[in-house]
Formats: sequence, C-alpha cells, structure tokens
Amino acid sequence: MELPVISNSAPAAEGGGCASSGCGTAPDALGHLPDHIRAKVQDHPCYSEEAHHYFARMHVAVAPACNIQCNYCNRKYDCSNESRPGVVSEVLTPKQAINKVLAVAAEIPQMTVLGIAGPGDPLANPARTFETFEELSARAPDIKLCVSTNGLNLPMYVDRIAQHNIDHVTITINCVDPEVGAKIYPWIFWENKRIFGVEGARILIEQQQLGLQMLTDRGILVKVNSVLIPGVNDQHLKEVSKIVKAKGAFLHNVMPLIAEPEHGTYYGIMEQPEPTPEQLQDLQDACAGDMAMMRHCRQCRADAVGLLGEDRGDEFTMDKIDVMEVDYEAAMVRRKLVHDEIIEKLDAKRGIVKPKAEELGIPADARPVLMAVAGKNGVVAEHFGHAKEFLIYEASPEGVRFMSHRKTELYCGGMDACGDGDVAEAGATESLLDRNIRVLEGCEVVLCSKVGFEPWAKLEAAGIAPNGEHAMEPIEEAVLAVYKEIAATGKLSPAAEDRKVA
Repeated sequence: MELPVISNSAPAAEGGGCASSGCGTAPDALGHLPDHIRAKVQDHPCYSEEAHHYFARMHVAVAPACNIQCNYCNRKYDCSNESRPGVVSEVLTPKQAINKVLAVAAEIPQMTVLGIAGPGDPLANPARTFETFEELSARAPDIKLCVSTNGLNLPMYVDRIAQHNIDHVTITINCVDPEVGAKIYPWIFWENKRIFGVEGARILIEQQQLGLQMLTDRGILVKVNSVLIPGVNDQHLKEVSKIVKAKGAFLHNVMPLIAEPEHGTYYGIMEQPEPTPEQLQDLQDACAGDMAMMRHCRQCRADAVGLLGEDRGDEFTMDKIDVMEVDYEAAMVRRKLVHDEIIEKLDAKRGIVKPKAEELGIPADARPVLMAVAGKNGVVAEHFGHAKEFLIYEASPEGVRFMSHRKTELYCGGMDACGDGDVAEAGATESLLDRNIRVLEGCEVVLCSKVGFEPWAKLEAAGIAPNGEHAMEPIEEAVLAVYKEIAATGKLSPAAEDRKVA
C-alpha cells in the first residue's frame, strides 16, 4: 500500500517557502490511517489536535531566500505580537540555530518537533537547511525533523530529505490550474531566470505534484497546506484536495488568507477580502469528504517556539541563548521522563470510551451547536477578556469535534474590569468588545473561566450565551456537558430554531 505524504507547515507566507504553521487534526481525523502512520503522527503537535495541548514545537529561521513570489506574502514586516508565516525577528546561521534548538529543548522538555519553514523557502537555501538538519540529527536525536516548502525545488532534494531521516514534509499547494496560479504567484525564479504569469505557475504546479509523488513513493509523510483566497481559489481548492489525496497526501490544511493592509502584501494593498469563518468552515467541510482536514492551524511565525498558540520566542533570542549553559545530554534524561509521562496521559485518555449521545439524553436528530471556548492546554482556562483567540467546537449527536480557531483582540483592563477596554477608538464605528463578539458570529455559547458584566450583557444581546460554570474542566467534556444542558431544555430540535450555524 502506498504511504500518504504529510506536510507540517503553514502556507508559504511570502515567497512561497514560509509554510511555517502549527496545525493538527482531531484524534478521530487520524482514525482512518494505517497503524504505522498513525503512530508517527498521533503525538505530533502539528498534526494531532489532541497532542498539541501537550507537546511543543519550534521553527528555526535559517532560510532567508525564496524562489517564488506570492501575492499574500511580505517578509519585511515583523511584529512580535503577530502570528503569520514568514515573519521572523532574526535570521539564524546553522550554528546559531543548533545552539537555539538545544537551549529550547533543554528549557522546554515537551518540545519534540523542529521545523525549518522560512522565512523564505528551505529548499531555496539547501546548504543552510541541510547543514542544520545534519547537525541536529547527531546532537539531538530525540527531536523529530520537519521541513516546509513551496515545492518548486522539491524533486531535486527528495533524496537528501530521505537521507536526513526527515519523515514529515509540508508542501504549500494553492492550485492545480496554472490560470488560477497566475492570480496567486506573479513570478517564480527557475533555471536562473524569472518566469512570469501562467507559465511560471505551470512549472511550479508540475514540480509540486512531482515532488509530492516522489515523497509518497519513499514512504515520507506529506501534509498539504492551501491558502483560501476568496474569489481566486475558493472553489478550486476542492479539486486540489482530490488530487493531492490521490497522490498520497494524508492531511490537508486549508487556512484563511491573511491580507491586513499594514503587512504590505499585494493582496493587502489591493484590499483582497479575507475569508469569513463561515467560508473557511464550509470549504473545510467540503474538502473533508476527500481527505482528513486540519482545523487547528495557528499559521505560526517562521521562528515560533513553544506550544501552539503560546509563542515563547521572546525568551530565546540569540543574545539570551549566548549566555546560557546547556548540558543537552543531561537534559535528554529529563526530556524522556516528561515525554513518557505525556504519552502515558494521552494513551489513558485515548482509552476512554465516550458515552453516546442517546445515553446522555440527546435526541438522535438534534441539530449541531457551535461553541467558542477560551481554552488553554486542553481546558477551559481563559478569562473572556484575556483571550486572544477562541477555539470553536461543534457539538452534535455524533459527539464533539474541533472546528477552527478565531483570533480576537485583547481588550480587558483587569480581572474584574472586562468592560474597561470597551471604548471605540477615535473614528471607529465599533469597540474592541463589539469586534470580538462579531468574530464569534454563528456560535451559540462561549465557555470561559470568567466573564465580566458588560461583555456578558453584550454577548446575550448578540444571541451568544456566556458560560463560566466549567472553568478548568477539559474542553470536550465541558462542551458536551453544555450540549446536554441545552438538550434538556428542548432547544436542540431541528425545528426549534432557524438560526444559521456558521
């Protein structure tokens, strides 16, 4: 049987290589995989929705050059508070990268995965990329190695990828039609010259598909990332999903276009619309019929460090690394103990038999409900006003499944003053709180550890029920408990409400 190809990064943010993203799938999304493949990914924080609460990853920015230009990318803009592929605060030499990885792994023992994903394309910087991998393989054999690429140079480096035991690769594939590709990629750099438009897109697509097939033939796991661009490839991505699955990709990560004007990208300047949460979910659901879909991607920076959603990169800048004393051999002992404890916990959790909906008094024909969760480390742990993102879960008679995450803006002025930041900025038509509530459109419940009086009232006015009764409980258990409470009121009948669930 042909092994699937896996990729573990976000879209090539700028010139195509910045595919650094933390992503994953819910445990049931991996259930269709053969045992030997599932074993490789079920504890990988970038692939498993379950494992990403426990294991950490990091990216090292050793690949500055890129060989394609994407209309959604600009690596020159860097804000330490943003999460966007291709963004870095400092480009590292291979030696610096190795020192950083060893220091982070010693300090964060749950860090298990090292990826190179930018800020350009790793395979447009082969010497720097493979020097880093070779040294890390020797000095930190307990760390899994991953690479993310736009795929243009992939076929010529598949053998070296296999040689360095890199068994997880991510390819950013946004189209399989050159006419669509010409709207995304202005040019590629191929055989020492720049090639524009449809011809450039055709060469890129051919190389991506060839590289994908070559990886699959060697049993290397490949994940495919795609950027959803409304009006450009939104309908086309369903065809992409079918084709990459046929070639062996085991996971597809469709992520939303980031086109903020301040980033200086072509799409941002031209006011290209970003997809709404509803558009993203609809397309993910449409593609899910063809292959497993990733839904918790954070579109990470190319120098991200730590758990997904909790970037600790500021703690490990090179000026701080240079004065640290690291005994990695000693650290490996501690790392193994931590890893064993986490795996034991995950194995125990996976052995839990979840009750069926009918056993909980939920009608078999009950409609699904979307809930937003201010979560952290797998539990309902965040104050509503302190959440920078909400995890979106769907509860239905089939159970609870993770759908996506939606970013919000921090507005709370203090633990007991969640409304203090609720003041419209000069010239603005709505407050931060209003904008955050609008982001949660389609959700019927928001679960958090605490909610202030003013946001509570505004949430209710927007038709979203705030709930702080399940603080510090595991997210899925809390969502299921609330769903059961709603079922008890009789409000889950398909005919009871005609509201649209995003």
